[in-house]
Amino acid sequence: MQEVKEKKESAPCKPEDYELCGHFINAFQIIGKKWNGLIISSLCDTEDMRFKDLARCIEACSDRVLVERLKELEKDDIVRRSVDKDTGIISYGLTGKGVELKPVFDQVHNWADKWA
Repeated sequence: MQEVKEKKESAPCKPEDYELCGHFINAFQIIGKKWNGLIISSLCDTEDMRFKDLARCIEACSDRVLVERLKELEKDDIVRRSVDKDTGIISYGLTGKGVELKPVFDQVHNWADKWA
């Protein structure tokens, strides 16, 4: 006698179904958020950038969203905000934690050049 198996309906996978490392998930929540990758990548290429220069690099991102993302990245200790004491000019750069992402973004750029 042959068993008949019922076909189960395929439901889309939910994030809670995956058994991934929490650190991996947290990392992608930070770097995978819209505009964060471009912000970090832009800051990887220079020591410090003024807001207007960073905004010019990421023209499709509104100033309001860019400010919001920079504050979030600052809170996550990836971006640091500096104010020049003499001129009052505000600039942004990567913290030590942010600098450690540079090789990751270099590899993403290499992959994108080849495949995207």
